[in-house]
Amino acid sequence: MAIAQQLPQTSRRRHEGHLDRGAAAVEMALVLPLLLLVLFGLVDFGRLYNAQMQITQAAREAVRVMALGGTTTDATSRVTAATGGLNTPLPSTAFGIHSGTVASCTAGDTISNVSARVSYSFTFITPLGPIARFFGANTLPHVGTVKTLSSDGVMRCAG
Repeated sequence: MAIAQQLPQTSRRRHEGHLDRGAAAVEMALVLPLLLLVLFGLVDFGRLYNAQMQITQAAREAVRVMALGGTTTDATSRVTAATGGLNTPLPSTAFGIHSGTVASCTAGDTISNVSARVSYSFTFITPLGPIARFFGANTLPHVGTVKTLSSDGVMRCAG
């Protein structure tokens, strides 16, 4: 009689796991889009922030060279060196003096300011937009979206 009473309990224990068999799959299906959104956002916006820091440094380097009497060729080569991890900055890299008369400082000029603008085309690489649309947002970029980043540097002549 003891064996007959244990059989229903053993049978019940075997079938307890069947009730929540698909719960993990459903939970994963609900959470996965949110996890992907966070992951892709970290990747693309981390890259974007790094690119912005590099072109800001490049603009600083360009005006420093020009404020100390360098040429636009020197400044352009300094920009290329400062943005080494990025693709080539846009050719619209513009150098000039705010007074608009010369392209770099002359000896003894301490009144004028030299300025430089460095631009860069940043391309998003993750499908952030389509996943954000899943949550109702439609303003985030998708793969291949290009955003132009730019930074201005200004320095007084002769440093």
